[in-house]
Amino acid sequence: MRIPVTSMLSARDYLAGYPARKSLVEMGSSFHRRPMVSRRVDGGYLRHGDYSPRKLQRGTLEPRRAGRLFGGGIPTWIRKCHQAIDMQRHLSLCILIYFSFFLAASHGQSDSLFSTPLKDVDITLPERFYDEDIHQFHKSKASVVRFELIGETERIFHITPINGTLRLIGTLDREKKSSYKLKVQATDSNNVVVEGPFSINVFVEDVNDNAPVFNQSAYAAVVRERSRVGKTFITVYATDADEPGTPNAQLFYKIVHQIPAMDGVMLFSINSETGEISTTSEGFNLIDAEKTANFKLQILVTDLAGLSEMALADSASVFINVTKSLWKTPAPVEIIENSTMAHPIKITEVRCNEPNAKYELLQKEKLPSFPFSIDQNGDIFVTEPLDRESKSMYIFYASAKDKNGNWLERPVQVEVNVKDINDNPPVCGQSLTRFEVQENEGIGAIIGDLDASDQDLNVNLNFKVLDQIPKFPEDNMFKIKDFTSSLQLTKSQFQKKKVSQYNVTVEVSDEAVAPSNTVFKTICLVQINVIDINKHPPIFDNFDYGNLTFSEDTAVGTVILEIQATDADEPFTGSSAIIYSVKEGDPENVLLFETDPVHNKGYVKIHKPLDFETFPEYSILVEARNPEPLTKGVSYGEKSNTRFRIKVTNVDEPPIFNTTIYQFQVLENTPVGTRLSKVMAHDPEGGAIRYSIVGDKRNWLKIDPESGEIFSAGDLDREQEATYAVRVVATERSNSAMKSEAPLFVSLDDVNDNAPRLASDQPEAFFCHPITKQETVVVEATDPDTLMNGPRFTFSLDDDETAKRNWKISPINMTHALLTMKHQDFEMKLHQVPIKIKDRGNPPKEGKVYVRVNVCSCTEARQCLREEPPASKFPSVGMAVGILVGVLAFIGIILGAVFISLNHKKKKEKKASTSDAKTQDETENLGL
Repeated sequence: MRIPVTSMLSARDYLAGYPARKSLVEMGSSFHRRPMVSRRVDGGYLRHGDYSPRKLQRGTLEPRRAGRLFGGGIPTWIRKCHQAIDMQRHLSLCILIYFSFFLAASHGQSDSLFSTPLKDVDITLPERFYDEDIHQFHKSKASVVRFELIGETERIFHITPINGTLRLIGTLDREKKSSYKLKVQATDSNNVVVEGPFSINVFVEDVNDNAPVFNQSAYAAVVRERSRVGKTFITVYATDADEPGTPNAQLFYKIVHQIPAMDGVMLFSINSETGEISTTSEGFNLIDAEKTANFKLQILVTDLAGLSEMALADSASVFINVTKSLWKTPAPVEIIENSTMAHPIKITEVRCNEPNAKYELLQKEKLPSFPFSIDQNGDIFVTEPLDRESKSMYIFYASAKDKNGNWLERPVQVEVNVKDINDNPPVCGQSLTRFEVQENEGIGAIIGDLDASDQDLNVNLNFKVLDQIPKFPEDNMFKIKDFTSSLQLTKSQFQKKKVSQYNVTVEVSDEAVAPSNTVFKTICLVQINVIDINKHPPIFDNFDYGNLTFSEDTAVGTVILEIQATDADEPFTGSSAIIYSVKEGDPENVLLFETDPVHNKGYVKIHKPLDFETFPEYSILVEARNPEPLTKGVSYGEKSNTRFRIKVTNVDEPPIFNTTIYQFQVLENTPVGTRLSKVMAHDPEGGAIRYSIVGDKRNWLKIDPESGEIFSAGDLDREQEATYAVRVVATERSNSAMKSEAPLFVSLDDVNDNAPRLASDQPEAFFCHPITKQETVVVEATDPDTLMNGPRFTFSLDDDETAKRNWKISPINMTHALLTMKHQDFEMKLHQVPIKIKDRGNPPKEGKVYVRVNVCSCTEARQCLREEPPASKFPSVGMAVGILVGVLAFIGIILGAVFISLNHKKKKEKKASTSDAKTQDETENLGL
């Protein structure tokens, strides 16, 4: 308890009236300084701290504190007081206060922070050296004359027999002993225990007094060029003697320096939790044994998870030797098509540094037949002749795996190009090619281009006229222009009345190409028709087709107008054939013209959608032309042109989104109300738009109807849906029937919001009693988060003394651990072993699970016997309720019958009374 100073000598009043008060208070705070000690009594923490000047100012001071403060005796106290008040010389005040506190302390009054009656007590003390009282017990019975301490005293815990003061003289080191079990009891004058024994549990609280230590000061490692990103090539390891599972023992690894620095580009990375070192993506591309064969890494490990400047640390060096990688992408391979050599033929090779690597080829594209193979030496073969005209290039991958099927290296690309040989003849584009020539065509005129091709690569075709029939008026009237396929006139003496048609034979040949040096030739046939000269231009029947009106939603391909021109030249020749086209008025090529070759009728079609907002009107000028040139002196005039106009009418079109699909990416723990994205649409007519969302089955999103901004409206959860799909709707405010939709995809990035748990199929383990050996249980954990926030899992036993005494746990792989018995003395019952599982997230999530281990009596077949629970002697809740309802119903029936009987009897009595009345007044007096 705390004793008010004012209750003894009104020290507060004394101090209030003296200038020395401030100095005295400051002096008091310097007399005794010691770290605070916490102890737990009846479930609550009591704090024992330094003497505080504020206690003196507010008029209360603990007697025990006073005893220590003034325990140096009168001379010491006067000297300290004199120094504190300096020239004030108020010694009488100091002496008076000293005697006041001495008197209070001598009365044996105890501090509530220290003193309890004899009872079970838990005390928590941080590890350090002690020479002080840590608790005060007082007797509850008058017969008590002596206190005794038994148990794990370790010669450092003592109790004063007379007054029950528990004292600690010695060092607490959690790494050596984490708890002490003591008992306290009180005896009378006959040495008979009259109180107790009661338990005292002293728990040693870990402090960060152990720095992490690497198991080596220097490590040597070898890494190959182009080592796979993230593939561990060395692991550094450090330990910390502080309590496992606490921040004091949570280690954090990092690379402090990389030598050479490579212009600040880190070629290596370290897993901050495991110490695994691997190459970065930059390292994959830049590490080159010929340029830099050795690297040195300075590694630092800190405790407190690396989050505090007060963390303790250790360092180590990693010396890395870079070796040449045999695993390289082979140079592109060239294979001559249609090879006649015996197959398979080796074309290239890959090599892995691992001697027992298993090689495989992986197809980039699925082919009906894959003409390549690889043997276990890494040699790659082509298994059959290739045809360049069927496929000119193959790209596939070579891989190397270990015996378990794990990648040893990143697959490399193999490129095979099929080299062409001249194995295909030229081909004529048509079996018979037809050209026309006017009677008056001049020498050198080009009358047409002969269509011919060759499937071989980079082939130059040569054309040659072999024959002309008839040879009238003379031979060699046609030739192929050099280095082209154009048929050219060499003479100009055509007479249609005598010869209206010529048949020309043309030879088409390719060139000799190694290695075959074969030349292929093909004959193409050409028919040349002599036609009249084109002396009449086309003339339109109507020079203005007037105004046309069409809505902007008129379908593409619709014929909107038929036009007609005529030509007086020879029918069905290039001189009379008509080609219609727009001369002006259609900058966007909205219109398309087609011609009926028999009647030369023209059809005007919609080629692209009409748009009222872009072009509400068109004024079209159409021209009619012949394929053949007009003869000299004849030209196209105004009669070869016609006009028409198109008026486009507006249609209320639905809004149009600015993109066909919306998609964005957010973290799954995005707070509600966060702006995620924005959609935009416009009304072609310029009207106002309202936005909405449909398909939001989880109510995760909301949209501003005016701006189209999208916000989170619920707790996004990747484990429920990794990609959330909804549809955004844009609706015209003036016409709700006009609306458009666009899909919206929200990709949720994972955060570590799920603690690991036992796999759903984790069985209950059972072992036959008695246990004959230290059995093991395989524990499997799972985590719905992504791999980044899931395994590798860290398994540990919960802070449970029973569990730690009976079990130990060790990792097997990233997701499994082995729970092992420490002894064989297990009670026959269901044991629930508490285990903590931590994932690899940053920060990690930890889950507490219970592994069920049933130690049971077994049959001869070692099957666990499961006892059926004995039938209860008492009725179940359902039976009790049924009985109660039945009883109440029976009572209700009886009471109802009684009330009916009484009511009937009462009516009879009233009726009888009424019949005896002589007058109306008498009847009224009866209350009827």
